[in-house]
Amino acid sequence: MSVKKKPLVVVTRKLPDSIETRMRELFDARLNLDDTPMTPEQIAEAVRTADVLVPTVTDLVNEEILKQPDCKLRMIANFGNGVDNIDVTAAHARGITVTNTPKVLTEDTADMTMALILAVPRRLIEGASILTDGKNWPGWSPTWMLGHRIGGKRLGIIGMGRIGQAVARRARAFGLQIHYHNRRPVAPMIADELGATYWESLDQMLARMDIISVNCPHTPATFHLLSARRLKLIRKEAYIVNTARGEVIDEDTLIKLIEAGDIGGAALDVYEHEPAVNPKLVRLARAGKVTLLPHMGSATIEGRVEMGEKVIINIRTFLDNHKPPDRVLPSML
Repeated sequence: MSVKKKPLVVVTRKLPDSIETRMRELFDARLNLDDTPMTPEQIAEAVRTADVLVPTVTDLVNEEILKQPDCKLRMIANFGNGVDNIDVTAAHARGITVTNTPKVLTEDTADMTMALILAVPRRLIEGASILTDGKNWPGWSPTWMLGHRIGGKRLGIIGMGRIGQAVARRARAFGLQIHYHNRRPVAPMIADELGATYWESLDQMLARMDIISVNCPHTPATFHLLSARRLKLIRKEAYIVNTARGEVIDEDTLIKLIEAGDIGGAALDVYEHEPAVNPKLVRLARAGKVTLLPHMGSATIEGRVEMGEKVIINIRTFLDNHKPPDRVLPSML
C-alpha cells in the first residue's frame, strides 16, 4: 500500500515550537531552526521547489520571484496580518493562493499602542534610563521630570479598523476624546459606543489633535499618507504614535520637524526602512524627544501561537481542496 506524499512546506523563519511540531506532523515541513532571514535567492528556490511557502512580513515575495518559469508554488500562507510583502496580484495571476492571519493581533497591538500613548507624555523611557544608564538621580522633587496628563486630550486615530477600534476603547477609558479618519465612517452603533468623531478630511483632523495614532495598513494608497505637507499641519505640542507600518509616515520629514520643535515628539514601533533605524531617530530618543521600540507591537507568545494555528488551518483547508478561511484577493487590497 503506497503512502501519500506529504506536501513540501517551506517556513522562512523560526516559529513557536508547538507550531513547528504540528507542521512536521502534518507536512513535509522545512523549518528555519536558527531563524536566519532567508535571502531573495533562497526564497526564489523555495518558490521553485515547495508546494506551500510560509513567509513572514519581512520576506519579500515579489513578481520577479513568482514569474519564474519553473515555479512550483501553489500557496503562500503568510505568517502575518499584512500582505504588503507579497505581490498578491502577481500570485493570483499565476493561480497561487495567498492567505494571511487576521483578527489575531488586534488586542496585542492595541495594548502596545496604548502603552506608547502613555509613554511619551509621561516620559517613561526617559525616566527609566535615569536609573539604568548610570545617571545621577537626585531624588524626588516637585518640579523634576514633569510630563503631561492625557485625560481630556484629543486622540486622532488614522485607520478605524479592528485595531483602531481596540485602541479607541482603551483610550476612552483613560479619558481621551476619540477622533478618527477612515475611508468611510464606522457603523453608528460603534461610533456611539466609542464617542468617536469622524473626520472625512485627514488634513483637518491632523491640525486639531493632541495625539495621533497610526493604525492603518501599508498599501500603495497609504504610502507616505503622513506626507511632508500633512506633517506640517500637526500642532507643535502634539505627538505621533505608529504601531502600523513605517512606510505610512515620511520619516525624514518627521525627524526634521521634531528636531526643529515643530512636532512635540513621537513613539515608533515601526520604521520606514526597517530593520534599519535612522541614526537621527536614535539621537532624538537619547535626547528624550522620541520613544523607539523594535517592532514589538504584536510580540506575545499567545499571539504568535494563534497566528501559527491560523497558518496551519489555511494550509490544511487549501490542501483539502476547499477555500481557505483567510484567503486574500487583489480586490480586497
